[in-house]
This record gives sequence, C-alpha cells and structure tokens, in this order.
Amino acid sequence: MSTIPSLPSRVGLIGRGAFGTFARAHLARHFEVVAHDPAHDGASLAEAAACPVVVLAVPLAALADVARAIAPALLPGALVVDVCSVKSAPLALLDAILPEHADIVGTHPLFGPQSGRDGIAGLPVAVCPARRGRRRRLVSRFLSEALALDAVALGPEEHDRQMATVQGLTHLLARIVLEMGVGDTRLATPTFRHLLRMVDTVRHDSEALFRTILDANPHAAAMRARFREAADAVEARLAQPAFRVVA
Repeated sequence: MSTIPSLPSRVGLIGRGAFGTFARAHLARHFEVVAHDPAHDGASLAEAAACPVVVLAVPLAALADVARAIAPALLPGALVVDVCSVKSAPLALLDAILPEHADIVGTHPLFGPQSGRDGIAGLPVAVCPARRGRRRRLVSRFLSEALALDAVALGPEEHDRQMATVQGLTHLLARIVLEMGVGDTRLATPTFRHLLRMVDTVRHDSEALFRTILDANPHAAAMRARFREAADAVEARLAQPAFRVVA
C-alpha cells in the first residue's frame, strides 16, 4: 500500500487521542494501520507493537511506560517513530528503553486536527535522527512524497531551541488571551482577528500538550523569562511621563 517501495505495508499506531485519530486517517491511505488505545476497541498493544513500523502518538508523560510495554514485542529492525512536540527528552528516553535492534526517528508535525483540518499538503514537519540517524531519510521521503509535507531535518537540540519561541511563545500568548476572556467584537480590526484566529487554533489543545511545549522543552523557561522582561520593559516605558496623555 505504501508509495515508497522500501516501506512496509503495515504500521502500528499506539494512541488514538486527538492527534492519533487525525494521523490515522492520513496513514490509512498508505498503510494497513493496526491501532491500539486502551480507551478504544481495536488491536492489542502487542499486535500494534509487532508491526514493522510503530508510531507512538502518546503524551510525553506516558512515553516511558509505553516504551517499556512495547519493547519485548518489537520486531528485529522495527522502526519506532514518535510525534512529541519536543524532541530531546523523548528521543533520549526511547534510546535508553528500546532494544538496540530497533531504529528510532523523531518527528514533530507542526500542525494538528485544527490547523490541518483543510489539508496537510505543504505543512511543515520536523524530522530528527536518533541512533546515528538510521532510516531518517526514509521517513523524510515518505513525509515529503506521500503526504506532501515540508519535511525539515534537524537535530533534537536545535529543534527544541527553535520551538521554544515558534511554538512556546504562540501557545503562551494564546493561553494568556484565553485567560483574559477576550472575544470577537463588531469593531474588531483585521489584525485583532488574526490574533483571535491564532487563539482559536490552539484553544482545543490538551493541557498535556500545553505543558509539554512550555515545561518539557529545556529552552522554554528562558523564553518565558524573556517574555516577562519584555512585558516589564513595555510597562516601564508606559510609566514614563513622555508616554502619558496630558488632559
């Protein structure tokens, strides 16, 4: 079924949450998908883990337990792919737990059910090598050719450094706007509506994803500190007499 000859026809998918369900629809066009989730009927964990390719669509907090559970069932030469929003921590964890005969490639689709609801062609996905980068190019080729994604290869540390701003700042701003209870109004400007669209894109993301992006990324704390410093600097400028409106 796969359009890439060197890829097998069956893929195990572990996790059928919001992103796992979203990913399954796209993978099913190219593979027989053997899906497992303890909250849904379907294949057993061992059946999904015994596929030549195993995609882990589970929260970072559950990744270690899942990795330990699938390790005995992995086929020799199995390819394990994760989709976590950070890369250094999950790839180090999988490398420590999974048997040496398994290949590991980290991916981060920079979209989800909301931003990809009208199609995923052209959307970016990060591809990070693990264990000397075996089969990273094969994964990139499938993502680029079969799914028409913009596959960007980079190391996990560089990925996390960039995502602390690109994704972390976006989610931080969106949560702040949501916390303020800001909504649409008839006097909204186009710029304001751009802001509301950004907020709407991430408002349905889980708390686990939010915490992964802003807690598990080793560079996110520094980004949040810079944000607070910048906000304080703006407040300080507004407090200067030159910025006060004279009655």
